Amino acid sequence: MRLIIRAVCFAVLVACIFTAFATRSARAREYVPFGEGYAPGSIVVHTNERRLYLVTGRGQALRYTVGVGRAGMTWQGATYVATKMVEPSWGPPADILRANPRLPYNIPGGDPRNPMGVAVLGLAHGNYAIHGTNDPSSIGKFVSHGCIRMHNHDIKDLFSRVHLNTPVYVRP
Repeated sequence: MRLIIRAVCFAVLVACIFTAFATRSARAREYVPFGEGYAPGSIVVHTNERRLYLVTGRGQALRYTVGVGRAGMTWQGATYVATKMVEPSWGPPADILRANPRLPYNIPGGDPRNPMGVAVLGLAHGNYAIHGTNDPSSIGKFVSHGCIRMHNHDIKDLFSRVHLNTPVYVRP
């Protein structure tokens, strides 16, 4: 009997640990200490960390895991949110079309093949944006042509928190 009770207790303990780990790892965004001196409301991307921070003030930020530019396609600098779009259509820029000429010239918003996902924060810097993705496996990796990719639920959250002209700082 004691052996059965121990086995059941062990199984419950393993289930609790697994549930706690799965819940923690599934949490894509969380409040974290952030004392880098940016104004509240600013977006700061740490490319090498593959993290985006929305500065909330009082030494904190909301941290999201993101996909960033692959080798040779990362960039850094200061810009701002110039446009906000929900379910935008997408057409590949010339450099992407040259690299993959089989791409369609336009993919409508809401189409599962649309690489912009559910929302876009267009940046006033080249053809770059912070956007959702229909490929969640790309989050946390060096995968894009310079854009910042987020889980669709995270871009929806960030989209609701920022406004046009929100400062964006992309760091190595």
